[in-house]
Amino acid sequence: MIRLVLVVLLLTVAISAQAGSSFTVTVDAGDGHGHVRRHFVYPACGGDNVSPRVHWTHAPHGARGFALTVFDPDANHGKGWWHWFVIDLPATATALQEGASPRAPAHSLRNDFGTRGWGGPCPPVGDGPHHYVFTLYALDTATLGLPANVTPAAALEAVHAHTLRRASTTFVYAR
Repeated sequence: MIRLVLVVLLLTVAISAQAGSSFTVTVDAGDGHGHVRRHFVYPACGGDNVSPRVHWTHAPHGARGFALTVFDPDANHGKGWWHWFVIDLPATATALQEGASPRAPAHSLRNDFGTRGWGGPCPPVGDGPHHYVFTLYALDTATLGLPANVTPAAALEAVHAHTLRRASTTFVYAR
């Protein structure tokens, strides 16, 4: 009886701890004030175009893979701009290291600069601050099985169809 009570108590503590933890994504790109550091900015805007370190914790139970998007909703007259779209990240992954793009351990889609991998911030001069939304999706599948030439919009539909949970963080940049 005591043994059963201990087992139930331990399971309750484990479930409570898991339920209390939330899926989070952290991006090491900021200057401490929510602004993107120049090191990560696109070369045409004076940066090095190095992809930032992205790491996450507390993936939901059942996550079999991840997808990462970086989108600027302020660009292109409010139509937005894809800066990075990575699919088929393995379930064992907990981070993409700084400079991982374009060598990410997954499939990088073509961004709106026309290249595969990271394309850093580069808003027009005087356009005001742009927001760069980093969103990590925990997926119920290990691979989306999308063709290499899939558009970010079509890929996003597939990502949404398989999303268990998502976590995001936003940075700003202006010139």
